[in-house]
Amino acid sequence: MKSLGFQLGMYNFGLHVAPYDAPEVQGFLRREPLNFAAAERASGFVARSGYEGEPGPKSWGIQVFPRFIEGSGHDSGPSSLSVWADIESLMAFSYAGVHAEALKNARNWNTRNDWPPLVLWWIEAGRLPDWAQAAERLEWLHDHGAGPRAFTFKQAYGPDGAPLEIDRDRVKALIEANAPGQSDLLEQLKHLPV
Repeated sequence: MKSLGFQLGMYNFGLHVAPYDAPEVQGFLRREPLNFAAAERASGFVARSGYEGEPGPKSWGIQVFPRFIEGSGHDSGPSSLSVWADIESLMAFSYAGVHAEALKNARNWNTRNDWPPLVLWWIEAGRLPDWAQAAERLEWLHDHGAGPRAFTFKQAYGPDGAPLEIDRDRVKALIEANAPGQSDLLEQLKHLPV
């Protein structure tokens, strides 16, 4: 659903099963550039934050993590922050192609957690969220459940605060439209160990 004047913010956060440089999470690290490339080629992608001190896009503020990291033994966790034209575009990217392959293997690299893996919210078009805002939205979703301020694919809301029905036919059409732009990336995945 296109929402005039608004775009969709997305933040995800988790914890790896081992330190960032450990062999157990190398499958994740090998796929990360392919996932970023697939997102940038996807219909409806607007922008993503980079990470301070790493090549790529500029970081949207200082990267902070939700309170769920406390006591984990980790000082960082896999997370991303991006903006999309609408919820169908993000869903088409998330559950097909390169990213779907990463989701299928995520249990090998990430711990099971009791907080939501991602949070969605509406942003005025042309604005970019920062990491602190994103972490706060995930905490809010965990503490209060889905609502207009913070929601998920399963329980979505529109910019007007009303429950939102995702246009599944449009998601399918976007998956088909995105497929040709991911074919070379999917070919590369065939050669990457999990």
